Amino acid sequence: MCELCGIPSRSHLSRRGLLGAFSAALAVAAAGPAPSGTITGDESLRRMMDGNARYVANKTTMRDFAAGRASRVTTHRPIAALLSCADARVGPEFVFDQGPGDLFVVRVAGNILEDEGLASLEYAAQFLGAPLIFVLGHSGCGAVDAAIKVVKDSTVVLPGHLPGLIDQVKPAVLAAQKTQPKDLLAASIIENVRQTVQHVTAAKPMLSDMIAGGKVKVAGGVYDIASGKVNLV
Repeated sequence: MCELCGIPSRSHLSRRGLLGAFSAALAVAAAGPAPSGTITGDESLRRMMDGNARYVANKTTMRDFAAGRASRVTTHRPIAALLSCADARVGPEFVFDQGPGDLFVVRVAGNILEDEGLASLEYAAQFLGAPLIFVLGHSGCGAVDAAIKVVKDSTVVLPGHLPGLIDQVKPAVLAAQKTQPKDLLAASIIENVRQTVQHVTAAKPMLSDMIAGGKVKVAGGVYDIASGKVNLV
């Protein structure tokens, strides 16, 4: 079952069931945006960074993951939407010490902003009322490192669909390279987050208006795998 739209998995699809699922999804969309929650974007960011401080100090909240399971069937109100790298060492719910249902997470290598990811962030902001969109990069990012290798050696040929992904990271590498940093990888990772934050902020027609109107806050940071700390960008 897809938690986002309520559509059954392929193994359980039937014509009647499929039509019913789509009707339900359309009904949700027709109902308009989710009602505003009581938490602001600034409060959401503070809550996440407080959670990260607990994670760094190894004092994370003890949770009963079964508690509230029934209520989450009908309630979906995340405090933030995240665009994060897909690296297995980066688990946003752990990094920010948040519980089930707190974070709406979109993950893709290099935390790049694709159309599908953008649509997911729009959904979280418009229909789930998420007051914060957070772009999360991390130290030692393989996608950024690969982009650096391609920039330095144009003869490098990557297999499959990797070239398309790397092409979206290269502008950050080129921008970081101009500053002649001591650590090009670290500088490129920060720049990649910064540029993605800019792309989210300018995304039309939905997010740019919501952000300009103060309904949604955008922030970014880099997770240091060694220390566990998220440094805001």
